[in-house]
Formats: sequence, C-alpha cells, structure tokens
Amino acid sequence: MAKTDYYELLGVERGASADDLKKAYRKMAMKYHPDRNPGDPAAETRFKEVNEAYDVLRDDQKRAAYDRFGHAAFENAAAGAAGRGGQGFDFASGFADIFDEMFGEFMGGRRGQGAGRGADQRYNLEIELEDAFKGKQAQIRVPTSGICEPCQGSGGERGTKPVACQHCGGHGKVRAQQGFFTIERTCPVCGGAGRVIEKPCRSCGGAGRVRREKTLQVSIPAGVEDGTRIRLAGEGEAGLRGAPPGDLYIFLALKPHRFFQRDGANVFCRVPIPMTTAALGGSIEVPTLDGARARVAVPAGTQTGHQFRLKNKGMSVLRSPARGDLYIQATVETPQNLTKRQQELLKEFESAGTGDKTSPESAGFFAKVKELWADLKE
Repeated sequence: MAKTDYYELLGVERGASADDLKKAYRKMAMKYHPDRNPGDPAAETRFKEVNEAYDVLRDDQKRAAYDRFGHAAFENAAAGAAGRGGQGFDFASGFADIFDEMFGEFMGGRRGQGAGRGADQRYNLEIELEDAFKGKQAQIRVPTSGICEPCQGSGGERGTKPVACQHCGGHGKVRAQQGFFTIERTCPVCGGAGRVIEKPCRSCGGAGRVRREKTLQVSIPAGVEDGTRIRLAGEGEAGLRGAPPGDLYIFLALKPHRFFQRDGANVFCRVPIPMTTAALGGSIEVPTLDGARARVAVPAGTQTGHQFRLKNKGMSVLRSPARGDLYIQATVETPQNLTKRQQELLKEFESAGTGDKTSPESAGFFAKVKELWADLKE
C-alpha cells in the first residue's frame, strides 16, 4: 500500500519553513492524539504517521533526501529496522526527541547539556571617564563558588571514587511511561551525572565546591562605553563535582564627570567666559581628557551657546587609534557684585545709544515685538 506524502500528512506546502512545519505538526498531533480518540486504531495509526513525517522533515538532510527520492530514500533503513522488529521509525525515542525539541527549554533545558555546570555571574564595575579614555587594569574581588581543595572538586573523600547511580544505571536519565507517551527526565538521584558519591567530602558536603572570595584582574580597553560587557570565561561559579565552571560578566558603568559630558566618541565641556572676554575677544585655557591644557581663541562678540571644536581631543575609539572631538560650549557670564565705579562705566556705555549695533539680536527682537503690538491695535 502506497504511503501518504509527508507534506500532505502535515498539511503544508513543500517549501514550508521550519516554523510552519512545527505549527502544522502540533495541530495534527493534537487532532489524532490517542487520548482524544480512545479506541480508534485509525487515529493511532495516523498519529504515528504524523510523527514519522515530522521526524523526517524537521531534519534538513533527511528532508533533502525525501524531496529528491520520496519514501524510497528510507526503504533500506526501514527494512533493516523491520528485521529488528521495527518499522523504520523508533516512535518512543523519535517522539521523545521531538517533544524535547519543542518543550525542552521550558522543562530544564535541552538534552545533552552537561549536568552541574557552574552558574554565570555578574559583577558591576564603576569606572572614571578617564579610565574609559586611557584603559585600565582593574582589580576586583568577587564572592563566588570555588573548587573544594581537599577533594579537588570530586565531592568525595580523598581516596574514594564515584560509583554508577543505581537509580538510572549510570545514564543520568530516567524514563517514565505516561499513557501513550514515554517521558525522559534528569535522574533525581544523581542530578544527571550518572554517578553518585558514597563518601561525601566533609569540607564541601559532596558538592565539590565551597563559597569563597577571589581576586581577579580585569583589563579594560580604551574607548569602552557605559554598559559595556566584558566576559571572563571560566571565572564564574565552579560546577558541581568537577563540572565545568560558569563565566563571569563584568558590566561597566561610567561615573559622572565634573567637567565633561560624553556623547559617543565626542566630549562636551561647558565653559563660563567673562563678559569682557566675550565682548572684546581673547583666549582661554580648557582641560582635556588626557590631562593636558588646550588654548582656545575667543573672537570678539562671542555669544552664549557658541561651540568651539577641538579636533581629536575627545574620547578614544574602541579598538581603533582614532579619537573623537572636544566641544567647548561658551556661556557668557553676566558680571555680579559691581562696584560703584563699574556701574557708572556700564551706564556710560548704555547712554552711548548704540544698542542696535552692540546688541543686534535683542534690538531686532524688541523691534519685532513693537510691530506685533502695533498689528494687534489695528
């Protein structure tokens, strides 16, 4: 009897994506599930066919062979399996793989992962803007789980060795039959290791690790930004009973600076300028991130908000010899606490009557205001 086309069984087109195949499989598996069709052998047969179809089409290599040769691509394999009493598709193990692929992430992770791997850790490190500019070798102390020295991480007393777990036969997995399903889960006795310790280490209680604080050197490259993450492989918590350790992730945060504000590779600095310097012109000295001084020429008539650009005086760029720019933002300072003589001089300046030339912006603004008032009266 000719077998039904796998794509037709799942109700999808031949060019269906992996997501479409998975959605179609879920729909058909729910439809023909034996629990929903008790005593219906036809539904049970179709349920097996649907699982067989998905097992082939979800695998890129199997799917390519099927697209080219059809069911003939698997006839030899089916014959060999039939000689062992099968039908070319180990339904129990095949469906367990499919079930694990779909739901494994919600039930403790995918199969095949090493049991007891140490947890990853996070460490928040606050640095100065100058450290981000120059780079730095920082020393940190991290509370973590380290390998137990008396047992060297084995978890057993010195001179003893772990033995095979009797509950799972050393496989680290146990299977349970639940109706039509065969569910495989991590062994609750050995935690998936496949071995148990008969004489636990008295220092660590059999865990193979103990709580401690360790000192690490962290290399911070020049040009890092706020939120940069640095990974130190193998510096996280130690794994259970000799399992691999996790990783340590350093998250950098930049402290606010007294003078500078950073925007990517550029740096901004707000500098107050005396009114006389802004009016008559002159020069000022400003700080830079490398600790030097830069002289800035201030042209006569400089206004608040004017920016002076100093090329290549900004931040370092990560993994590059380039640097950003430094922008000096001028803020003209109005004189305070004037002496009587200073007040007289300013009044003489005001009485000179040249406001439209010395203060053209304010003169133009109030001229427009007068025009607005005149329009409103009409």
